[in-house]
Amino acid sequence: MKFSYRYTILLIISFLLFYSCKKEVKNKNDFITHIPILESWNNTQNKKAIIDFVSQVTNKNNAGFIPKKDRIAVFDNDGTLWSEQPVYFQFLYLIDRLHKMKKDNPQWKVTQPFKAALENDLVTLKKSGTKGLMTLVMATHAGITSEEFEQSVQKWLKTAKHPVLDKYFTELAYQPMIDLIKYLKENDFKVYIVSAGGQDFMRVWAPEVYGVPKEQIIGSSLKTQFSIDSTGNVTLKRMPLIQSINDREVKVENIHTFIGKKPVFAAGNSDGDLEMLQFTDSNTYPSFKLLVHHTDSIREFAYDRKTIAGKLGEALDEAIEKKWTIVDIEKDWKVVYKTK
Repeated sequence: MKFSYRYTILLIISFLLFYSCKKEVKNKNDFITHIPILESWNNTQNKKAIIDFVSQVTNKNNAGFIPKKDRIAVFDNDGTLWSEQPVYFQFLYLIDRLHKMKKDNPQWKVTQPFKAALENDLVTLKKSGTKGLMTLVMATHAGITSEEFEQSVQKWLKTAKHPVLDKYFTELAYQPMIDLIKYLKENDFKVYIVSAGGQDFMRVWAPEVYGVPKEQIIGSSLKTQFSIDSTGNVTLKRMPLIQSINDREVKVENIHTFIGKKPVFAAGNSDGDLEMLQFTDSNTYPSFKLLVHHTDSIREFAYDRKTIAGKLGEALDEAIEKKWTIVDIEKDWKVVYKTK
């Protein structure tokens, strides 16, 4: 009887301990905010919304479950995964290339848009529009092999620093977005970068910085020309011809061409991402639409409707109307730039 009495007491204690623990984590959302997920995010409603969505679509017992094969996530790059002020970083690479090439092209000193670019005349450059920008891109990014271009970008990234923040450009990737990509991948999402930035430019450094492989990076591109010499040496030469300007509706067209499925998760920061977010919103599966709103003038830059790079007006209005998730950098992120 003595053993039976002790055994009964142990059962009662075990039951009480189990019941008290169960009560403590009864609120799933309270529990989630204390586990190491998205650690570089503050515990705001937007962080909770992301975790709730991922929990919902990865739970087989949930009506909103999404099979692994259909968990497609797409991210813009400039202004979404790394900074884009005062101008897109690839444009700064372009300017550097212009200065290195100007000795062999003296006519650039008096010819637009080259003259404006060499003199840092952003007002005149803006007036030249997409046509002017493409003229500069083709002059600085074409006429060399794909290997030569890659080496040029690698060298630039090792030496060039941001003109205001005095950091290497790959140090200006957003840690919260890197953590978000990692979190999605851990939950069997296939992550793509779909950006207006140069595809070959991003493929040089983005796989290491974001953990997204080259073949899952889609961007603007020039046409290339294949050749093979008598010794069997193969080259791809970059031609002064546009293959794709991956912006606005073209992002959707390229998602269809290269991915072949509608995303269920999309993140952007500007009007150039609106169509990609709308396309994601049209999925029959539950979907998550995220806009990064640049509100932090102390740790980064504050801007939206009035800016040269990353204008956010039309997309912001629609996000508010449709109740998409608008990330407030100042409030939602513990840190801004890459820390790991």
